[in-house]
Amino acid sequence: MNEILGRLPKHLLNLVIEQPYNDYTPQDHALWRYVMRQNVRFLSGVAHLSYLDGLKKTGVSLEQIPHMYGMNRILKEIGWAAVAVDGFIPPSTFMEFQAHNVLVIAADIRPIEQIGYTPAPDIIHEAAGHAPIIADPIYAKYLREFGEVGAKAFSTPYDRKVYEAIRHLSILKADPYSGPNDIALAEKNLEILTTATHEPSELAKIRNLHWWTVEYGLIGDISDPKIYGAGLLSSIAESYHCMQPIVKKVAYTLDAANYSFDITEPQPQLFVTPDFDTLSVLLNEFADTMAFRKGGSEAIRKAVLSEDSATIVYSSGLQVSGVFTELIEKNGDPVYFRTTGPTNLSFENKELPGHSKNYHSLGFGSPVGKIRQLDAPLEDLTDDELRKIGLIIGEKAELEFISGVIINGILLDSVRRNGKLILLSFSDCNVSYQGQSLFQPDWGTFDMGVGSRIVSAFTGPADPEGFGLTYSSPAEKTHRITHSEKAKELHSLYQHVRDIREKKQPHDALNSIWDKLKNNHDNDWLCALEILELLKENNNQDLLYSEVTDFLIGKKSSGDAVAKLINDGIEMIK
Repeated sequence: MNEILGRLPKHLLNLVIEQPYNDYTPQDHALWRYVMRQNVRFLSGVAHLSYLDGLKKTGVSLEQIPHMYGMNRILKEIGWAAVAVDGFIPPSTFMEFQAHNVLVIAADIRPIEQIGYTPAPDIIHEAAGHAPIIADPIYAKYLREFGEVGAKAFSTPYDRKVYEAIRHLSILKADPYSGPNDIALAEKNLEILTTATHEPSELAKIRNLHWWTVEYGLIGDISDPKIYGAGLLSSIAESYHCMQPIVKKVAYTLDAANYSFDITEPQPQLFVTPDFDTLSVLLNEFADTMAFRKGGSEAIRKAVLSEDSATIVYSSGLQVSGVFTELIEKNGDPVYFRTTGPTNLSFENKELPGHSKNYHSLGFGSPVGKIRQLDAPLEDLTDDELRKIGLIIGEKAELEFISGVIINGILLDSVRRNGKLILLSFSDCNVSYQGQSLFQPDWGTFDMGVGSRIVSAFTGPADPEGFGLTYSSPAEKTHRITHSEKAKELHSLYQHVRDIREKKQPHDALNSIWDKLKNNHDNDWLCALEILELLKENNNQDLLYSEVTDFLIGKKSSGDAVAKLINDGIEMIK
């Protein structure tokens, strides 16, 4: 058991699935084998030095699709783990797994028509692209830091619509039996969404940074860079294409956050970092622009715009988690905020006793700022100092904020943590601002958050377990492919070829396999390559060898992409 998995937060577990290992077909394993052997052959000259060494360290087999159990036994040696998920998961969730040193692996494998490049995440992309490079400790540190920062990024309802559209398109494209009209409609819907003018959210920008580094990053000298991005490492078509002069190479800066991307097309430009340390430096600079570090009204506005559960943090350390719906400002500073619906209060990411979502079931509202005629922030006052300004348990009290918010009520209780006053509770309480009533006595107890400033805001609750956070598994599932009888026959031919190679069975059966392949499946080229390889290894270059060779040469006319795949396969055999 990889103990890292045992430390995963409960709310992430609903997204984890059992790897459907028995659903992989013999053709799937042959496809994996072809891609991995081509990777080793080509990437040894163009990938970052740690890649090939990482293949060994992370237990990624070249011969067959790796089993998650085996990978986890080896990944734990470098402080990581892996889980299987059902296709695309939301970017923020992906990054949250990353923050816990867990590699998310989409369990599906691309169809043979997309062997060179697929827009959908699959096990080739995740296990052969992401896993090996994390064996580099400096890069692994960056990946974890990126997860920690990205998991705090605010998204918008628009981002969620884009995610759903991308997921839908990727599911269709990963199914070899999807209709062209369905794919065209999904592509059009995504195009309409992504071409609409829209202010990019924090998540949109950090997703761009993730794409241009973790997925499509180059490293080293800009005139002769090496590949480290998983999208390139797992794409035998694009790893070759990206090295060509037609792809512009740009020095990596935070300007990359403004470059969007199209998952269905080769990238027109790629960004080159001089080293992995630079990635962490620039990530830290970007984090300085985000709400979780900046705080203030801007941070609360992002929480409101997200229309999702979020947390804001007072300067006292009090954390308020819920769906934020209102912000009152004065001169650009927050005066009062409000949540709608279940809200809880926490300190240091742990729910405060008595302040659960059940207690604050209708929402929470509170002022922010300093108290008039007080030099020190209210959170810094001792109990004696509170009594001097009339804050005495059981007695009527009044607080007037510099902003103009006025609170009148009977003080019921105060809460301190680490010496700081973080909460005051009032009964029979009126709260007003510029003649507007913000809280009335018949609403119950008024719990006032204490803090002169809002120092942070981030997506999601501070205490996920206390908040009862759960991530539902995606409503639209990836397709479980139902193969035709003809496809099953083809898969049996692949299996027979694999048995001959791995179990050292006699090569005599290759003649009958070939007859069935050319007569019933003359659109397939990969099984023919595997037959040719066995003949070559056995020094059997007779009539059958010539016939298979001629067949493959004839298949090259199917298009440039297939011609290159066949040429590369023949070169590998030689």
